[in-house]
Amino acid sequence: MIERILFVCLGNICRSPLVEAVARQRFAEAALDIEVASCGTGGWHVGAGADGRMQEAAAAAGYRLDDHRGRQLSVADFAHYDLLLAMDCANLRDMRRLAPHAIERTALFLDWAGVAPMLEFPDPYFGGQASFVASVKLAEQGVAALIERLRAG
Repeated sequence: MIERILFVCLGNICRSPLVEAVARQRFAEAALDIEVASCGTGGWHVGAGADGRMQEAAAAAGYRLDDHRGRQLSVADFAHYDLLLAMDCANLRDMRRLAPHAIERTALFLDWAGVAPMLEFPDPYFGGQASFVASVKLAEQGVAALIERLRAG
């Protein structure tokens, strides 16, 4: 049974905090009692808030990221979380390198949720505001599919 999910991206200021916020809200609406959190594989943004462009796009869709503070993935996360979902293949590779003993609990977020044909969640960081808005839509789609898979068992 999955009780705790960690969403992982590179810096923990765009994709993973967004997916965490969408999942927290949608899981509550779906009456799923699952703890969610997010982090990054890199430590550049530890303690920093979510990217302002992502905060703006998320807020427009009804999700709050203003309390988010970036943190870096640690070996202890693999003991705490039942499922660790990476936003892209580079994140997944870094996760598996850090904890090869936990490979079976790691996967790509969109792939594990069953969002075909998407495997990776594109990083909006170097794009314009439209890429951040598109990220919100993709996060909502991914979390909806994730809920379906979790309910199906």
